[in-house]
Amino acid sequence: MMPRRAVAAAAAALLITTALGLAGCAPEPEPTPTPTGFASEAEAFAAAEETYRAYVEALNQVDLSDPDTFEPVFAWTTGELNANDREGLSSYHASGVEVSGTSTIELLEPNDTDLVSFTDLAVCLDVSAIALQDPDGNSLVSPDRSPIQTLLVYLVPDSESPTELLIASIGGRAGAPSCS
Repeated sequence: MMPRRAVAAAAAALLITTALGLAGCAPEPEPTPTPTGFASEAEAFAAAEETYRAYVEALNQVDLSDPDTFEPVFAWTTGELNANDREGLSSYHASGVEVSGTSTIELLEPNDTDLVSFTDLAVCLDVSAIALQDPDGNSLVSPDRSPIQTLLVYLVPDSESPTELLIASIGGRAGAPSCS
């Protein structure tokens, strides 16, 4: 059984990623599509879902007091998201931030795109149980935080990944499906 602190730390890391990706709460511009090499939309979605769930699972294993536990998170990301995850987790570690609670995927489905060409997911992530505290016990969670984050997860091909995809960005999403 995973220690409660590791679960909570993982949830905080996911919240970091979500918070960094939602700055301004505006949807991110659509990245330029690239061929994924999947034979069908169903195959592409299955790989994308597996990738995102593995990322969340990696976050669920993070222990903010042990930077070695961050590496599996980094293995599922690329580009700016990877840099943001590295910076956020390192900053939390250095600052002695405490975290409790977990986040839960409430919805994960293909966004309205051609998944054979590129892959993005519509996600509803429940972050209502996550609490972050500085070393003095002060909450770091904005009172305006929405309990359910409406996200767009964009994945790109990567032949080194076990799923042949990595997560390139996580940002706000507008429109259907609704997360309310």
